[in-house]
Amino acid sequence: MHKTTIYLPESTARRMSRAAKRLGKSRAEITRAALDDYLDRSERVASLPASIGMGDNPNAAARDYEERLAEHWGRR
Repeated sequence: MHKTTIYLPESTARRMSRAAKRLGKSRAEITRAALDDYLDRSERVASLPASIGMGDNPNAAARDYEERLAEHWGRR
């Protein structure tokens, strides 16, 4: 196992300590599980095909997408 050091905001460290106590796990176990979950989710998202519509631009606001649809399809 590889050892690493991370810096956490005080509020996050307190939450992690409470979770570790409540779950009967070490803070290191909590950290490993959280990081594994995060990496699994990010890998799944990265492997998804590009979406059609608003998904092609993750920076687009929903109202901009609505306006694009209205321009293309016309308001009814």
